[in-house]
Amino acid sequence: MPRSGATDTTTAAYVDRPGPAGTIRVGPLPAPEPTPTEVLVRVEASPVNRVDTFVRSGAFRTPLTFPFVIGRDLAGTVLRVGAAVTGFAPGDRVWCNSMGHAGRPGAAAGRVAVPADRLYPVPAGVDPLTAVAVAHPAATAYLGLVTHARVRPGETVLVIGAGGNVGSAAVTLARAAGARVVATAHPRDADHCAGLGAEPVVDYRDADWAAQVRRACPSGVDVVLDAAGVNDLTSTVGLLAPRGRVLVLAGLGTTPTLPAGELYLRDGAVLGFVISHATVAELADAARAINALLADGRLRARTVETLPLTAAAEAHRRAEDGLHGVRTLLLPTPP
Repeated sequence: MPRSGATDTTTAAYVDRPGPAGTIRVGPLPAPEPTPTEVLVRVEASPVNRVDTFVRSGAFRTPLTFPFVIGRDLAGTVLRVGAAVTGFAPGDRVWCNSMGHAGRPGAAAGRVAVPADRLYPVPAGVDPLTAVAVAHPAATAYLGLVTHARVRPGETVLVIGAGGNVGSAAVTLARAAGARVVATAHPRDADHCAGLGAEPVVDYRDADWAAQVRRACPSGVDVVLDAAGVNDLTSTVGLLAPRGRVLVLAGLGTTPTLPAGELYLRDGAVLGFVISHATVAELADAARAINALLADGRLRARTVETLPLTAAAEAHRRAEDGLHGVRTLLLPTPP
């Protein structure tokens, strides 16, 4: 339970046990009191991520204390800093993308106490809601591409499902890293993906999509990032260049067949990655890259919608149904 004074409360979206979206409740909980290494933040927005639904339902196992405040990300304003905190002051606009798991209470509340090393400044001139709308997808894409797949300038990256939130961020971040980007997407998303720098953009519904990618990349692709979570290793391993890497970061229920012979003959690798296991240092590295791209306007969410915190259960249900390219921000009532 969040740390509290005797009577001070804050409105929060929380669950008393793992379960379906309908178990989410919204109401007062004891307001948090920051420890010496924490920062008390007045939350302006808390996005809904698909991983939030996994934590809430119990599909992703992580230590939770009940009542458990849901939500991983937040943007807001610093209210107070702990005695040992440097680098933040009351009034600073900030964002965070790693609450709500590993024993930390979530972000969907009016006030949240955030460990200072998990908190980042919103760049000057950037709307905090713009920043937090892209924070989680962009950090996922950055850590996958840069930290795990180690993409290098001049390499070719194939982004599968490039029209979604993580896919769009992956196209932007791969281009920023100096890579060529090839994408698969629905035709309705082709112009969007091309505008981010993908060329060509292949219709994933075509039976010969892999052959189209192979023709566009006769030497193979160096990194495959499947943001759609299909994990068709039979097709993607066959597209790899020597020492190419396939990054698996979505598709919790998939059980693909691995063409092991083809993989090892290419000196290839299949890498599993989940942002929940990222270290504080890795998250901070991603945040620096994200802030730089936010500051120059290259990183943005495609579509943003806002809902009141009282709609948290509905937002989780919609996330489970799949909101293509839409970022839903829950807006707590100011405490």
